[in-house]
Amino acid sequence: MESMNTDTEFNRKKKRWKLSLKSRKKTGWLFILLAVFMICLFYFYPMIHAFLLSFQSGPGVNLEYVGFDNYIRLFTDPNFLTALFNTVIFFIIQVPLMIIFALIISVMLNNKNLKFKGLFRTAIFLPAITSLVAYSIIFKYLFSNNGTVNTMLMDFGIISEPILWLQDPFWAKVVIILAITWRWVGYNMIFYLSALQNVDDSIYEAARIDGASAFQQFFRITVPMLKPIILFTSIVSTIGTLQLFDEPMNITEGGPGNATTTISQYIYNLSFEYTPDFGYAAAVSFTIVAMVVFFSIIQFRIAGDKND
Repeated sequence: MESMNTDTEFNRKKKRWKLSLKSRKKTGWLFILLAVFMICLFYFYPMIHAFLLSFQSGPGVNLEYVGFDNYIRLFTDPNFLTALFNTVIFFIIQVPLMIIFALIISVMLNNKNLKFKGLFRTAIFLPAITSLVAYSIIFKYLFSNNGTVNTMLMDFGIISEPILWLQDPFWAKVVIILAITWRWVGYNMIFYLSALQNVDDSIYEAARIDGASAFQQFFRITVPMLKPIILFTSIVSTIGTLQLFDEPMNITEGGPGNATTTISQYIYNLSFEYTPDFGYAAAVSFTIVAMVVFFSIIQFRIAGDKND
């Protein structure tokens, strides 16, 4: 009899616990419901709407369904192909350059014997928090025909006449790459510094005892230890570079000609500079999505864990 009473009491407690658990789950959903709604409203809905819009064409709001015509048009649009080429060039050169510089600087600033480390770290990270428009305009003036860069190069006798940095297709690309690298090296450096400070010094000490040079320590210890962080910064940098807009827009305005026009700038031109064609602009925007996915998969394949 006593055993039956005990089982009954246990079942009652179990039911109350289940009801309490369900109540807590409902309460939890209430807390996140607004956030989920806002994410769906401002993220997923615009993405779905833009995808549907990419199958339409026409000026302004007078749109009509055209199927895959916008996507077919991409392969024959010389302006898009030029913007695609420029964007890929920026990606291929700038991302590895930025990652390598950030790695080297982070290793140097992680040296315990280095004085004024805080000052150097702040100075290198500072460009990452400057205004995109402000620093782009500064670069535009620095590399103008009579700007500071040409003046200094001529004073030191390196060049005899000003380099047309912003009027020459090659040098205009160089200026854009320099500007992006200057701004984002310090940003990636912070990630590497944080990871390096969690690496046990005894590992490097054991390597030094075994006769490993600084070069060997960098490639045999530092790089493998930072592989997950390198993968993360590479993907983030890839996304940012493929969406590049501010620097070409403010420094070169996409010129000379279309030599520095990127895909994002071309989307802007299609929407606001040329006769508005939001459907085709949406189709162009999804090429960025495809490129981000494609290059991210490649980076995961190259740098990811083979055991995953």
